[in-house]
Amino acid sequence: MKKHLLTIAAFIVCTLSANAVDNNTVEIIYNGTTATVTVASNISSYVTVESGTSSHVKIIQDASFAGVNKTADNEDGEIIYTLSGSSTDGEFYMEGAYKCVVELNGVTLTNPSGPAINVQDGKRIEVNAKKNTTNTITDGTNEDYNGCLHCKGHLKLKGKGTLNVVGNSKHGIYSKEYMEVKNLTLNVTAAQKDAIHCKEYFLMEGGTVTLSNAGDDGIHVELSNNDITGITTDHEDENSGNFYMTAGTLTISNYAGKAIKTDGTISYSGGTQNFDTTDTETSTDISHTKHIANAAGSFFDLSGREVASPTRGLFIIRKNGKTFKSVIR
Repeated sequence: MKKHLLTIAAFIVCTLSANAVDNNTVEIIYNGTTATVTVASNISSYVTVESGTSSHVKIIQDASFAGVNKTADNEDGEIIYTLSGSSTDGEFYMEGAYKCVVELNGVTLTNPSGPAINVQDGKRIEVNAKKNTTNTITDGTNEDYNGCLHCKGHLKLKGKGTLNVVGNSKHGIYSKEYMEVKNLTLNVTAAQKDAIHCKEYFLMEGGTVTLSNAGDDGIHVELSNNDITGITTDHEDENSGNFYMTAGTLTISNYAGKAIKTDGTISYSGGTQNFDTTDTETSTDISHTKHIANAAGSFFDLSGREVASPTRGLFIIRKNGKTFKSVIR
């Protein structure tokens, strides 16, 4: 009878643990070389944890997932991954095909062999530092990835907490598509290359961003290999290579390259810039070429607007799948 009661008690504990998180939530608690991963029952069929109890957490979000249980706070019904605890030998790795949120709820995470946070998902990825929390991520050398926080999709950094990033391999933060920053306190205290590196465009709408000790640029914004769009309404599907700052405080110091380097333009319409705003660059490859207007290719001005008949000046040129800048004389 006693053995039977113990079995029932164990079953009750496991059941409560499996349902101890809110709908649409995956809770990850790091503790040294282990991690406890709890998946909400309503999304359990869409989430596979391949890492067991290892602190190197690997999660596969099913390709068929397209949102469930939509609410006012989660209007798209996406999955929320909540990270907390501490590990000096761990990581968060996620693959997926639908937007998601990564909540930082007081996590200290070091991966000696690669990115601390690695999101292999080409959709919109929101990284949210929860209010009144301090979160620190540190990476180690791995040439296969480009950042301590590495994002395959478009990256939105927000929240009312603090995120500290230490980049020991390449860039501090890397986004393969656009990057937006709002509200949070972001400190990139070291990077072997750029403190922040993204493609398409960069937009800072608020918060306090401090970038220091970069081996190359403070912020580097590249054009994507996709079609150049120029400036678009609300930046929808924009690929301009532009930098925008509308609010907040941006401090950049102790860098080896430029404070800001872009393949487009640099615009400050608000906020505070605590760096030398003349120490910037809006062209990474300027060639002085005559008669280039007669060559095959597409031409764009520095705001990304296509120019049908370029005459003289500096233009962005796409030719044979490559993008570069050239002066037409």
